[in-house]
Amino acid sequence: MDITQIDKLTGNNYWTSKNDVEQYLGGIYGSFRAATMSNIFFPASGDLRCAPIVRTSATSGPGRDYLSFLRSNNLNAIFARSSEFSYFGFEQITRWNTFYKMVQNANILYYELENREMPFLSDADVSRYKAEAVFLRSLAYFFMVRLYGDVPFYTTVNTDPLPRTNMLTVLQNISTDLDAHDQDLPWTFDDPSIVAVRAMRGSAIALNMHINMWIAGFTTADKSMNYRKVAELGREIMEDNNGAYELLPLSRTREIFKGRTKEGLFEIVQNYNFGETFHLSASFSDYVLRAPNKVTPNSYIYYESRFFEKLYPAAQQDLRKVYWFDEYIYNTTGLFQCLKFLNVFMEEGEDANPDDNQMVFRYVDAILLRAEALAELNNDVEARDVVNVVRRRAQASTITEEGDDLKDAIWWERARELFGEGNFYYDLVRTGKVINSEYTSAPMSVASYRSGGWTWPIDAAALANNPFMQLNNFWTN
Repeated sequence: MDITQIDKLTGNNYWTSKNDVEQYLGGIYGSFRAATMSNIFFPASGDLRCAPIVRTSATSGPGRDYLSFLRSNNLNAIFARSSEFSYFGFEQITRWNTFYKMVQNANILYYELENREMPFLSDADVSRYKAEAVFLRSLAYFFMVRLYGDVPFYTTVNTDPLPRTNMLTVLQNISTDLDAHDQDLPWTFDDPSIVAVRAMRGSAIALNMHINMWIAGFTTADKSMNYRKVAELGREIMEDNNGAYELLPLSRTREIFKGRTKEGLFEIVQNYNFGETFHLSASFSDYVLRAPNKVTPNSYIYYESRFFEKLYPAAQQDLRKVYWFDEYIYNTTGLFQCLKFLNVFMEEGEDANPDDNQMVFRYVDAILLRAEALAELNNDVEARDVVNVVRRRAQASTITEEGDDLKDAIWWERARELFGEGNFYYDLVRTGKVINSEYTSAPMSVASYRSGGWTWPIDAAALANNPFMQLNNFWTN
């Protein structure tokens, strides 16, 4: 890890005003943006890996072979041809330095708030800033666990070399940290410019729900404790949020994905007017739009018919088909496109992506995690009630299944509702469905899954100055 020591980052002349704290905190948010939106991070790690995607004529050249490699989970093939794919920044995904910059700066902020006199902050300010630091540190660790599995675990300003800590231990610890601090975050903000782009209580709850579902997915111990926790957190965010969050009508899709609405829990800001743009490859929309919404006459990919007809059945009513797609929803010749993210603010003909925020956690995500946890607890009646909140918003038929069929229906509802938002692959992994051809046309073998084939490679630079470090053996053998 390339981490600057605390005495090189801070000093007695720095922590002198609330603005200093705000600026320092803003830098941590900036690191998260840099780690995820300066390359192909969300599409590669969450949307396209092991997905039933098919390349169109727009991506027939070898420079787009990475799409085939992502589909088949052949990450080594991507890195063997890294010079050809350098534009997309795959190697950045193997380097955890920026996430650890988040971790260390969050630790420094927490330390300073604990140990330095800051008379310009109220007690409530201190508690909220500490809670934000814990949220951002936990967010960094959660993203790293989903990428690499076991990771070195720092919660103090110490930067001595550490071995990798078991991922379940990391997840359990950050869940406990969030439990201790989430109530110090506001449900929302009066300032609309920071709604969902600064940590709110719903942001921390959604993160904690995901953490516990990952623990349940990998632990060999009793999972019911984690499912009960997710169910209770889901009840809290739905019933105790004081009107802060709600599902908006799908007719307001452009507002939802432009961001900062009551449906957003945590987002990364993009705004063309202020020069806050993501890398061209960073948005899912880049792969599923065509003329007149992009300069290319064909979109880059479409989805296998069997999968997509299961996702959005042709014979069933669903407003998501109306607002998120056009008449070419099932097209397999390059005319398919997803209109879910289509806030275009650019000159006509310019090859730019829509001006949408990147969704990290959306209110509907937490609702569906609650439904999933309830189904795992065999509380089918309440699970159906919760998932049907989402179905009713889409004016789709209600779910009536029970038992394993209900669990399956909820998984598909997550895939349907969160399409293109960076969740598909991670939901495959944590549920174990990544080994099942019913859910992916490129299933992993059980042996590959168990030996870490679901992770990303870790850049060899992690070995520098750390005698305790080991890489992910699956990708080095």
